[in-house]
Amino acid sequence: MWANSSAHSRPGLMESSREKSPTAQLLESALGLKFRDRELLQQALVHRSLLNEQGGRPEDSYERLEHLGDAVLELTVSTELFRRFPVLNEGALTKLRSALVRGESLAKVARRLSLGDFLLLGKGEENSGGRQRDSILAGAFEAVVAAVYLDQGFDEASRFVAQSLDPELQQISQQGAPPDNPKSDLQERVQAIGLSTPKYRLASCEGPDHNPLFTVEVLVEGEVAGAGQGGKRSDAEQSAARDALCRTFPTPSS
Repeated sequence: MWANSSAHSRPGLMESSREKSPTAQLLESALGLKFRDRELLQQALVHRSLLNEQGGRPEDSYERLEHLGDAVLELTVSTELFRRFPVLNEGALTKLRSALVRGESLAKVARRLSLGDFLLLGKGEENSGGRQRDSILAGAFEAVVAAVYLDQGFDEASRFVAQSLDPELQQISQQGAPPDNPKSDLQERVQAIGLSTPKYRLASCEGPDHNPLFTVEVLVEGEVAGAGQGGKRSDAEQSAARDALCRTFPTPSS
């Protein structure tokens, strides 16, 4: 692992660490990339919690890159879907894109790329399980996308995104898109069989204020039908609804 130091607040240490350690090269190999400016890749993995603990600047975390990466990802996924599914209309393409770029999906991609192994976290975030937290993993993946874009241009960033999301794209080709709005789908499904509107209950909220983890349960007729987690309560509710759709109220066989 890289030494736990911020990307820019201690440049001499970071520079010598990057030059001497094989870790950056290992990560590049895992991603199938070769960076001209490895500093971009490094910053894409720096979580705010590390800078908070070491007195670094918040803008040196991956958050600015995450913001840019979100835009690059949206365009890349939109383009890839347009090319792969020529007969789908605008509404279907929008639904597919939403399913692919939501935090839960991006966290799954980040785990497949083992990004969590390379994250630079503060001790508190590390001890609270931040290395496997969906919101952090998804943010880091978007930041890496931005780093590729800045270092190598849109074409290479697009190739990286398409390659990284290929298993999900293949699954969509075979099975169709997962629900874009699980809460709405769950409500329609339970009401269709004469049950009351689902209710959502906050089970817990853990982690620091800047990066909370919400756990929500969804209840139908007073019984827990599903549970989910997310960096925002709304995301946790959608995750709980998705869980209920899979476990308790699956789509009837035709």
